[in-house]
This record gives sequence, structure tokens and C-alpha cells, in this order.
Amino acid sequence: MTNFKKEEIGTMAELGKNYENGKAFLHDLLGLTSCEISVSSMPAGIKLPFNHKHIQNEEIYIFLKGEGIMTLDNEVIEVKEGSCVKVLPKAVRTMESKTDLQYICVQAKTGSLEQFGFGDAELC
Repeated sequence: MTNFKKEEIGTMAELGKNYENGKAFLHDLLGLTSCEISVSSMPAGIKLPFNHKHIQNEEIYIFLKGEGIMTLDNEVIEVKEGSCVKVLPKAVRTMESKTDLQYICVQAKTGSLEQFGFGDAELC
């Protein structure tokens, strides 16, 4: 057994062809045990057809390309390349793309991070 796993999801342009709704979930692909990560490519003019919230997981959206709108608890915010948004579990959310929108979403249990950065590292 190795201490790492590498898989390929293809290019951002290929996400729409290879994955349902243009979204690749990495949990099963990489065997993740601490979080869920999805990589998404959303064509211009798409609005998610549902609102949702979570029970215990916060989501962090990191926008890589494009422009869009997130509606969070009925508040509309603009997002674009370079925007980062943390959404707590109980917030009702949906999203709409103005232009082709590419983003990464990290989902993890709220309050579960015990250490990070160099706090969880040792020199070898």
C-alpha cells in the first residue's frame, strides 16, 4: 500500500462530457476520509434547479473562472474568478452562472479541523 493515490478527472472542458452535470466528485475516486471535494464546470446561463442546505457540513467554494450568482438565505451575492465563499450548513443555497463558471467545492464537517498548515506537519 502507498501513502498516496493519483487519479485523473480530465480537463475542465471535459468535465461536462465525462461527469453528470459537469461535476466530478473526488470522495469515491480518491477514497477521501476527511472531506468531499467536487470540481465543477457550469456553462453560462445555468441555474441550479433546487435550493439545498446541509445537516453538518460546511462548504467552501473557490471560483477559478467566470462569473455567477450565489443565493444564500435569500441574499444574492456576485462571485467571480478569485472569489472564495464559506457557507455554513443551515444556509439555504443555490447558484447561477452568468458566464462559463468553474469552481472547486470542499465540504467538511463544521468544527472538525483540529490542526492545519505547519500545526499538522513535521520536518523529515
